[in-house]
Amino acid sequence: MTPARLFFAVDPPEGARADLQRAVQSLRGLAGAPRWNEPARWHLTLLFLGAVPRELITGLADAVTPAVAAAPPIRLRLAGGGRFGSLRRPQVAWAGVDGDVGPLAELAERLVAAARALDLPVEERPFRPHLTLGRWRPRQPADGTVTDRLADYRGPVWPVREVRLVESRLGPASAHETVAAWPVTTRTP
Repeated sequence: MTPARLFFAVDPPEGARADLQRAVQSLRGLAGAPRWNEPARWHLTLLFLGAVPRELITGLADAVTPAVAAAPPIRLRLAGGGRFGSLRRPQVAWAGVDGDVGPLAELAERLVAAARALDLPVEERPFRPHLTLGRWRPRQPADGTVTDRLADYRGPVWPVREVRLVESRLGPASAHETVAAWPVTTRTP
């Protein structure tokens, strides 16, 4: 049986995605812009696991339940923009995240601990909250300053309502399918 390609994600609500989409719209036709992702698939990745044996998925879901339950209410907003990679060879265009970033990072650390407890390999690099907007194609003209135009962008504030465990299926009909989801405590008005 083929392993599942899994990641944990938080989804901005439709209003936040629509607001960011309006800000990004003017960048889409620029020379050297990245290949943009579809706004419906925009999410914040808390932890990318890669290939996970399917027989471990239930145990993983059980292990992260207390990690998510321990999260306090978290309010975020998408803000600013940038790139991973150099100015001359940019790789990933991203929107930044403001708000309760500390509690979000702590949640990501608890997810890492739960995955490690099951002996799943996790990346060693530090958590950098961002929303991937697109990717530059290798060996194509690239303008790494495109996302600098988002420097002053500040989207609406929104509460994190859930954490999803997502399976990413590659290929011509690539798709993201929710495997499990956990609610996050939200503040009452």
